[in-house]
Order: sequence, then C-alpha cells, then structure tokens
Amino acid sequence: MCRIKKLILIVLIIAPTIILAQQMNIVSFNIRYNTPNDGENAWPNRVGMVTELLQFHDADIFGLQEALYEQITDIEKELPNHEWFGVGRDDGERAGEFSPIFYNKTKFILVKHGEFWLSENCNKPGLGWDAVCNRIVTWGEFKSKVTGKHFLAFNTHFDHKGVEARKNSAFLIRDKIKEISNNRGLPVILTGDFNLTPDSEPIKLIKGFMKDSREVSETPPYGPVGTFTSFDWNATMENRIDYIFIQGGVKVLKYAVLTDAKNQRFPSDHLPVFVRVQLK
Repeated sequence: MCRIKKLILIVLIIAPTIILAQQMNIVSFNIRYNTPNDGENAWPNRVGMVTELLQFHDADIFGLQEALYEQITDIEKELPNHEWFGVGRDDGERAGEFSPIFYNKTKFILVKHGEFWLSENCNKPGLGWDAVCNRIVTWGEFKSKVTGKHFLAFNTHFDHKGVEARKNSAFLIRDKIKEISNNRGLPVILTGDFNLTPDSEPIKLIKGFMKDSREVSETPPYGPVGTFTSFDWNATMENRIDYIFIQGGVKVLKYAVLTDAKNQRFPSDHLPVFVRVQLK
C-alpha cells in the first residue's frame, strides 16, 4: 500500500511538468501560387501532395506563402482540425496572394489576430519603399489548450527585388513585434519566405532581435541547407531563403528542410521548413 501511495505521489509531481512541456510542430511553406503555366506542376496536380505532407508531419501551426484564396480553401477541406486566418495582400480581402496562418483548433485558441503591410503606411494595402509587389504580414496570438500559455505567430513573404523594402521590412517587423507583444514577454515565432540568403543584411537585421531556428536546434539540422528547387528534381538545394525565427521562451528541439516528393516531383518549388518547438 505504501508503494502505491508513493507511485501516486510521483505521478502527481511529474504530471504537471509533462503538461507544461507541450511540443508543437511549426511549418513554413511557400506553396507556389496556382497558375496553369506550371504544366504538370500546376496546383491541381500538387494539392494532394501538399495536404498529405502537412498531415503526415502533424503540422500544428503553419504559415503559407503565395497562397491564393482557392488554394487555401482546398487545403482547409483536407484539414478539418485546422482553422486559418489572413487576407489578400492586394485589397485586404480576397485579392492577390495571402500569407495565411493555419492552426490546430483542438490544441490552440486564437485570442486575437491581424495583419499589416510591409510599407510606409502599414495599415492598408500598398507598395512599400522600392518593392515590386504588395507584401503583407499575418499575425495571431494563441493560447494553448494544454498549458494555458500564450504565444505569438507571425507569417510573411518579403519582396523579391526591393533592396530598401526588404531592409525596412525587417525593421518594421521588429517594431510590430514589440507593439503587439506590449512588453508581456510572449514567445514569438516568425515564419516566412524572405527571398534572402543568410549572409544578406536584412536577415542579419532579423537575427539581431530573433534567433534562426536552424542555428539553435538542439539536434543537428536535417535535410538540405537550401529551400528553393524551382520544381527541379536535380536542384543543388544550396540557397536557403525560407526561415523560421524565434524570440523569447521558445526551445527548438528539431529543425528540418523537408524533401518529401512523389514520383520525383516536389509538392512546390520551395521546400517546407519544419521545426518542433517547446515553450519554456
């Protein structure tokens, strides 16, 4: 009887620790916008691969880039445990590409959310600085149903040409994280296609206030370094332009660039970035 009481006591002591150590799978994935010009790699021929990848890797929260509204709804149909939020970058409604955030509604409560544009006037759609396209950031504050902890997730897609735009976008995201966090010290996760390699100035600026998950993973990074393939099966995969950054009480347990494919075809022209994290 004494031994049973001791076991019960041990379980009661350990259980809260286990509960407080909830792990989450985070994915950043540029899914390539839907265009018939992609031929065999056009969206109707890839949608199954994209949704199966997200399901297999148990993506709890994932940020997409280049997602058109119809693509988002295609994914939504296959992931009934997930909800999403975001707006089109061209009109703040459904026009143009989205940078949506999906989350597992069985695990997380969406407390509040919003978006801002990467521009001088960030509260409405428009070009910023020398950018070629409108660029947007989607953000959400979540509460874990398991631990009760709050955290922030941001998702974006930087311009592919604007030098000043990409540099100023880094500063704007820094300032917006401070504003939205409001000195609460919340853990922050930033996903995105930044169209920049690690040696570029804007990435270095971001690393001034956030950590690159690849560099702080507790286990060695898995998969290739590069994240862009242009649908080429023989791509060298050297250029890393997709990232997951963290700030505050976030521990990165694993990091990977996923090379999942079918019949030597990739689900997108970008490889998804995957991390398993734990809030401290």
